Amino acid sequence: MGAPRRTAWSEGVRRLRTAATTEPGRLRAIGAVLAAVVLLFGGVTAWQVSDRAAAADAVVDHSQPLSADAAHIYRSLADADTSASSGFLAGGDEPRSERRRYEKDIREASQLLADAAANSARSRTAQRQIAVLNRGLPVYAGLVETARADNRQGLPLGGAYLRYANEKMRGELLPAARKLYTAETRQLGGDYDDAKSRPLPALGTGVVALAALGWAQRRNYRRTNRVFNRGLLGATALSLALLVWLSAGHVMARSGLNASYTEGARSLHALNEARIGTLQARGDENMTLVARGGGAVYEESYQKQMAKVAGDGERDRAGSGLLQDVREVADDRAGSSAVAEAQDAVRIWQQRHKQARAEDDGGNYEDAVEQVIGAKDSTRESFDEVDKSLSRAGAHEQRQFEKAAGAGRDWFAGLVVGALVLAVLGAAAAVLGIGRRLAEYR
Repeated sequence: MGAPRRTAWSEGVRRLRTAATTEPGRLRAIGAVLAAVVLLFGGVTAWQVSDRAAAADAVVDHSQPLSADAAHIYRSLADADTSASSGFLAGGDEPRSERRRYEKDIREASQLLADAAANSARSRTAQRQIAVLNRGLPVYAGLVETARADNRQGLPLGGAYLRYANEKMRGELLPAARKLYTAETRQLGGDYDDAKSRPLPALGTGVVALAALGWAQRRNYRRTNRVFNRGLLGATALSLALLVWLSAGHVMARSGLNASYTEGARSLHALNEARIGTLQARGDENMTLVARGGGAVYEESYQKQMAKVAGDGERDRAGSGLLQDVREVADDRAGSSAVAEAQDAVRIWQQRHKQARAEDDGGNYEDAVEQVIGAKDSTRESFDEVDKSLSRAGAHEQRQFEKAAGAGRDWFAGLVVGALVLAVLGAAAAVLGIGRRLAEYR
């Protein structure tokens, strides 16, 4: 009776087992493993760097601009409310400058909302708040127009409509704008984290590839007494170059992104909070007079906002509020000097506000209005100085952010393609190096 026939599978396994027990077979297996490990290193590096480069792109081109736009929406809405109340206080002869400023704010808010709706698909929270703002803004604008029409005719009902519009703004629109800003800022933080996260799998694969190549060269040396195998040495040099490029590129990119946060994004966030506080304080100041004797709640809100912005005020000349926070995080003279000017203007504003309140409490309403909205030595003049200074500081910090974030992002440039090219060359060098050894058995 003959021996049982072997299947194709079992015959293949037998041949592989036989080949593995010979040196040429072992060398072929080693070459295949080395090539696979080097290619895996390049592939994992390309994948991880691609993810971090995309996150860095999002920081620079998407999430930070959206966060800035959300803050701009809030400021535009708050400034529109302030301009509406300032124009109302002027009576039927509303200054054209206030009218133009109000219309500009509404137009900018509408345009920014349209842009945000088109670019905020990643955040459901942002989409919900945008919908609230899009529904509420026309209603608010209609109430303001009704208040203006009644005010031009000298009807007391105009004040009621303006207070209703103000309640709409404070109770619905500004909270929605604040939530939108918070959502976009949270997304910015997430993109920062993704861009700066360490590529540990790629680094680990690189170490494994170098260890495997080192082991193969040591094995070659022990069996042949040849110190160098050019192919394996070339594969090692290429893998080491990729590992150094990956490590150095990530460190430098992370450094740039960290600088963009500390020198730009963090300062911009603090500036946004300070500007929001001053806008709210200015709106409260105006509405105190619009309410004509019923503005205690607005005056209380004004004092609260000013305490947040200026801190201890006259008791602490340096201040301890939002403006001082901004000044502390400003990293150079250009930023801190603009904030210092804003602090000085706030102190003058507070003094002029006390004078205006004294006039109003003494029954001199028209004089109080003049000290609040007048063209000279008024709280309006002080507020404008604060807003201009903070706007200048914000523009400076935005440039700082863009410069640092762009520099950080640039360190990822070319690394994806470079990783793939170096990996392919390294794998080819490893195979050629093993091939030179195999040639000795022919």
